[in-house]
Amino acid sequence: MSMPALSSWTVEMVRALPDDGNRYEVVGGALLVTPSPTLPHQNAAFQLARLLADHADATASGQVVIAPADVVYDARTMVEPDVFVLPLVDGRWARTVEEAGAPLLVVEVLSPTTARRDRTVKRALYQRHGVPEYWIVDTERRVIERWRPRDVVPEILASSIAWRIGASGSALVIDLPAFFRKVCGD
Repeated sequence: MSMPALSSWTVEMVRALPDDGNRYEVVGGALLVTPSPTLPHQNAAFQLARLLADHADATASGQVVIAPADVVYDARTMVEPDVFVLPLVDGRWARTVEEAGAPLLVVEVLSPTTARRDRTVKRALYQRHGVPEYWIVDTERRVIERWRPRDVVPEILASSIAWRIGASGSALVIDLPAFFRKVCGD
């Protein structure tokens, strides 16, 4: 399907596009189109979401969401992270992403068609909006790049990654070699 050449897309226009198996996002009016993810990509997103959800449930501290789910920043910016964690609303899960507010953590799993965009456009967007942590999962290199709002270079993690929701509570520690062995099937 050919997309009309427009200089500026809106969230409303993107939501009106057909459900054709592609992922449509818009950042600052620029349309981003991505084909359906591969099985290894989905394995990584699912396994990470499971770990995060178990931790969030055990600590009663957040709500884990997986794609497809939109995070809307303004009328010209809507993204669909692979995995993200929302704060609880009055001690309960949010009914909508808008009700919860800004994500506490956003995760994108790299694929050949998204790598450049995830590392530049989306990273800058999440940093600009103060997302406390942005993880880029690289299944080829078997690392997670961790970005925080003021970072100019990522922290590259290959052995483990620790994350806690908020300033208190126990941290989730993920053994990255074990995680990637499971995700990559070896």
